[in-house]
Amino acid sequence: MKKGRKVSGGRYIQSRKKKLYERKGQARIVKLEATKVKKIRTHGNKQKTVLLQADVANVFSKKTGKTKKAKIKNVLETISNRFLARQNILVKSAVIETELGKARITNRPSQEGFVQAELLE
Repeated sequence: MKKGRKVSGGRYIQSRKKKLYERKGQARIVKLEATKVKKIRTHGNKQKTVLLQADVANVFSKKTGKTKKAKIKNVLETISNRFLARQNILVKSAVIETELGKARITNRPSQEGFVQAELLE
């Protein structure tokens, strides 16, 4: 059989190319360094605050029911990819070491302008 042909001899034709708004954007990697924020234009000429680097997290404690700002010391483990923890990259569900203790990131830092975490007790 010739490449790109059906058994009957007909051609396979791609339905259409991706539209510009369907294409993937550039991957944003949030590193553990001094906080760095960037504003990005979105649909409807709105603005989105995006995090590029962070060293502070809003840590929530279930026991006290309060949130405190804490400095991030290290990324201990990442469930999605173990290599991200080695490079100190902040992603959702990553376990981080803070001044208050171990915490799990509950938001997506690359999509929002801050890091939210919940204290592990």
